[in-house]
Amino acid sequence: MVKVIINCDIFDYESYRKNQYIRFDEEIIKVGPMEDFKKNGNENIIDFKGKLVMPGFVNGHTHIYSTFARGMSVDFNPKSFSDILKQLWWKMDSKIDLETTYYSALVSGIEFLKNGITAVIDHHASGMAIKGTLNELKKGLSDEIGIRGIFCFETSDRFDVDECIQENVEFLKSSSEKYVGMFGLHASLSLSNETLKKVSDTLEGAPIHIHVAESIEDEEDSLNKYEKRVVERLEKFNLLNKNSILSHCVHINEKEADIMSKYDIYVALNPTSNMNNAVGLPNYKLLKEKGINTIVGNDGLGYNITREYLNLYFTQKYRYGDPTFFNFEDLKNNIDNVYKLVGEMLGIKLGRIKEGYKADMISYDYIPFTPLNKDNIFGHVFFGIWDKLDVIDTIIDGEFLMKDREIKFKVEKIYSEARKVSEKLWTRL
Repeated sequence: MVKVIINCDIFDYESYRKNQYIRFDEEIIKVGPMEDFKKNGNENIIDFKGKLVMPGFVNGHTHIYSTFARGMSVDFNPKSFSDILKQLWWKMDSKIDLETTYYSALVSGIEFLKNGITAVIDHHASGMAIKGTLNELKKGLSDEIGIRGIFCFETSDRFDVDECIQENVEFLKSSSEKYVGMFGLHASLSLSNETLKKVSDTLEGAPIHIHVAESIEDEEDSLNKYEKRVVERLEKFNLLNKNSILSHCVHINEKEADIMSKYDIYVALNPTSNMNNAVGLPNYKLLKEKGINTIVGNDGLGYNITREYLNLYFTQKYRYGDPTFFNFEDLKNNIDNVYKLVGEMLGIKLGRIKEGYKADMISYDYIPFTPLNKDNIFGHVFFGIWDKLDVIDTIIDGEFLMKDREIKFKVEKIYSEARKVSEKLWTRL
């Protein structure tokens, strides 16, 4: 049935419109002022009573496999980023099986809905189950919860490389408006030349998703072993295909940025994770000067992407000692880029509240205490709404998956089972 949201305000990063209606099914059919609204037949009318409607968020780089790390106890005394990998993440992901993957996807899906996220780009690892693991992610997140997902498996010399390659290749064969695959690679420091050659011979133009120069150790390892920097290695093996994602890029140099600028690729920025791991902050000025596309992710650290927008905005000013650097236009470019990337990969239009775009929308109750208009709306969103995120409704493909803060799924039952699954994971560590 066609639905109509009435009495709402709209901000889609392009325009701010007051007192509007939105007619939609899976896609937005018509948007207009309430003074022009007329009910058509047996439509489902939903009165938003002045709520603000925006496009759903997209998380440009995350790790759903990290879901059950919350509260986990391991011997953890890292002195470097490689210690963090060895003492925590590699220890954990080596013990993840299909059941853990599936429940991680269910739980993450619910938490994403609470935070207004309607699509994610995931980078997965599970040492106990490689074959079929991307389908379990897709089943939990996209088929059952309903969130759009772009999935891949972290090919790494830590695992059976051939099995990693096969899992990526198999998943690349299937796609829909809800899910699609990329070719996953962990990072240069866990990928030999032999592995990169195998991947290169298999890709057939598919985009890759890889961590690049997250820490200085990634660059040092590449230089010591191969006498090339990380991005030079990727170019050598013809891996920089269109729509590839290079996550972090904290320690790339100008030569690497020049190489990246030749390709239609994206850098996923993850400022909170970078600070948490004490690896540094991305050189956004360099990326911007070279015309390199950037998007924003959270590297699996929680579920609220607006924290990343806030932290990227503030830390870039701090990094350069310039309060005028990195403005709302920079932020908008990052948001638009991820809508463009995901929309192109899924074959749909995302990121605007207008005819022909997917009805992936979120709403807020926001009562401003200062004047609000088309010229300052982004300031209200950034400093007001995103400072204390409280999503009221999350809609994907025209379906209310969260309405009035109520998730449509049996959250208590899923979380109860998830606690048992996480306990089993912790026991295996």
